[in-house]
Amino acid sequence: MNKTAVMLTSILATSLAQPAAIAGPEEDRAAFVRYFQSRFPDVEFDEFANGIYAIDADSRRQWLEIEEFPPYEFAIEQGESEWQQTFANGRTFADCFAQPSDSIRAMYPRYEEARGEVVTLEIALNDCRAANDEEPYAYDAEELIDLTAFLAFEARGKAVAVRIPADQPGAIAAYEDGKRFYYSKRGQLNFACSDCHITSVGQRVRADRLGPSLGHTTHFPVYRSKLGGMIGLQQRFLGCIRDVRAKPFELQSTEYRNLEFFLAYMSNGLMINGPGARK
Repeated sequence: MNKTAVMLTSILATSLAQPAAIAGPEEDRAAFVRYFQSRFPDVEFDEFANGIYAIDADSRRQWLEIEEFPPYEFAIEQGESEWQQTFANGRTFADCFAQPSDSIRAMYPRYEEARGEVVTLEIALNDCRAANDEEPYAYDAEELIDLTAFLAFEARGKAVAVRIPADQPGAIAAYEDGKRFYYSKRGQLNFACSDCHITSVGQRVRADRLGPSLGHTTHFPVYRSKLGGMIGLQQRFLGCIRDVRAKPFELQSTEYRNLEFFLAYMSNGLMINGPGARK
């Protein structure tokens, strides 16, 4: 483990054991950003929104070629059609949101104090369906992923701006739970998320390189070439947990929502650039 990885691990391990008032979310985020900027001093902050393509020149060249004919375009088109389609009562998804479509993706995930939990974009979209007497989608349903692809595309260029108000202890608790998940070892391989995406970032796993966690949430959903289709962020969480031979949680579980909340907060200030394309 290099010195900067030791530094970040020490800082964040200490903050896990201390009250939030001593080491709060913004202190964590500053240490997180400093680590990646120290590890990759030639990479501009904004570039971390591009994930592995920010730090691996060969992968970036391949990605730029793919982006000439993006494989996720069909998802954007289907998502736009779904967004505009009327429910049986004549209303649409747009009627559930006070913001225009280009501002919605940047609002999520968010902690809703009245509910006492983190609400993701997928949950908000299903809440809309339920409020209009429509069946909610399964969280891995193509229709729901397409909707998030459309809203991500609409929001391109908007900055991630997750809020954790100091006067909302529930939001701080959800953030701390997500952070604890991220740094906790699990599975038969005894790996934490941070082992791959902080300590070993940039190293090879078979033919691929491990991407940085800074910016992880900005480009989802993504088209994965190995799967031949689109997946959402929490499907990627599920796959990672399975890869370390641990039992995955259900999509949109409290555990995954809090993890998404933590990671999105770590990427505050980066631009949304989804949907993306990954191997």
